[in-house]
Amino acid sequence: MGAEGRDLFNVNCSACHGEDGKGSEAGPPLIHDIYNPGHHADVAFYLAVANGVRQHHWPYGSMPPLPDVPKGQVKKIVKYVRETQQANGINFKKHSM
Repeated sequence: MGAEGRDLFNVNCSACHGEDGKGSEAGPPLIHDIYNPGHHADVAFYLAVANGVRQHHWPYGSMPPLPDVPKGQVKKIVKYVRETQQANGINFKKHSM
């Protein structure tokens, strides 16, 4: 897995999303089936970082925007999250409501 993406995740995301994206008391796990690429495409991560996210799936409150994290770093973070998801058996599943 990309060490640079992991390091960027640890600096920018792990305070809320936990070590290795497994969640914490402050934020939801990203290594969870709800974030599989068929339900939350990569663009959702870019939008979350740029604009923040209103609380919807979890009881943690809204995520603020992270304007100091440039797109190039977000790309590496998303790659790391997707690799970690796959390593934990989370793969694309078509979203249906």
